[in-house]
Amino acid sequence: MKFIIINGPNLNLLGKREPEIYGSASFEAYFKILQKKYTPHQLDYFQSNIEGELIDKLQEVGFSYDGIIFNAAAYTHTSVGLGDAVKAISTPVVEVHISNVHAREAFRHHSFIAPNAKGVIAGFGLKSYDLAIESFL
Repeated sequence: MKFIIINGPNLNLLGKREPEIYGSASFEAYFKILQKKYTPHQLDYFQSNIEGELIDKLQEVGFSYDGIIFNAAAYTHTSVGLGDAVKAISTPVVEVHISNVHAREAFRHHSFIAPNAKGVIAGFGLKSYDLAIESFL
């Protein structure tokens, strides 16, 4: 099977940014672990801080992959465009968050992605990505 993890803004700073919330590991290091763990499957990765690039990537892979693991980060709560992009593609999407967004600020409780996603996983740290992959297997 073929999966892609798409990460949004500021997730390139994992390991440096607010380690008390997001942990001390970089995503690149964790991605290598995921690739080894899910060796029989193709696992790709894309990260951007730019909303339009995330929409472009969803449209690019949204008809040819078996699953998309999508952490839109702060755009989750603000981007109608990303929600519409998820709705427009045929590949199922699992929305992922490292922190428990419902235990944080009120503005983080709403998602424009969730209504169009296969499911939502939040609050399990980087393990949230494992859980999303497992949901497709």
